[in-house]
Amino acid sequence: MTNMSDEILRELKSLGDPERAQHSQRFFKTGKGEYGAGDVFLGIRVPKQRALAKKYKNVTKEDALELLHSKYHEARLTALFLLVNIYNKADAQGKEQLYKAYLANVAYINNWDLVDSSALQIVGHYLFDKDRSPLQSLAQSDDLWERRIAIIATYYFIRQNEFQTTLNISEILLQDKEDLIHKAVGWMLREIGNRSRSNEEKFLIKYYQKMPRTMLRYAIEKFPEKRRQAYLKGEL
Repeated sequence: MTNMSDEILRELKSLGDPERAQHSQRFFKTGKGEYGAGDVFLGIRVPKQRALAKKYKNVTKEDALELLHSKYHEARLTALFLLVNIYNKADAQGKEQLYKAYLANVAYINNWDLVDSSALQIVGHYLFDKDRSPLQSLAQSDDLWERRIAIIATYYFIRQNEFQTTLNISEILLQDKEDLIHKAVGWMLREIGNRSRSNEEKFLIKYYQKMPRTMLRYAIEKFPEKRRQAYLKGEL
């Protein structure tokens, strides 16, 4: 590791809590055959990681990417906080380089919190005014985390009151086998509904009988109870 990434990792290790690490191992499903299989935790709360990322705000992209390759989950999350900070400060060329570096390193963005802390800020922001076909490719990937990046990245578009890309990606992921994708798609549909119930319901009425139950439950969570029950009972 380069000096700066090594320094950050040493500081992260000093903040570790073995008892919390054990809890995180269970919470993030690190057992054999589970989605986070083999991941290693130091046991550090997220606010401490954000504070560390703020402290090392002048770190280079290379150092942050070096840290992203760590076996420790918290080091990878801290690296992503750093990369988001670097992206936010970069010029157009720097943003493009960082977006490409992000996609080249998706193997290390391998849990839901890692995706959710970075995909909309980097991938979503970068693609907002560009060709969005890379999201379709990610949505069709065999890799669970690439598919989650695809749908979570569209949260940036939703925040700009632009919904169609999210709906397109949701359609691709409608029959996904993974619960973490069902939750993510349902969450994004709910976020559309928070801004435009009509846009969400147009999609739901077409697909609610086909979508996984978890996806539907997340999508209609904030609906009036009578309307929610109508969806759940298939009585529309």
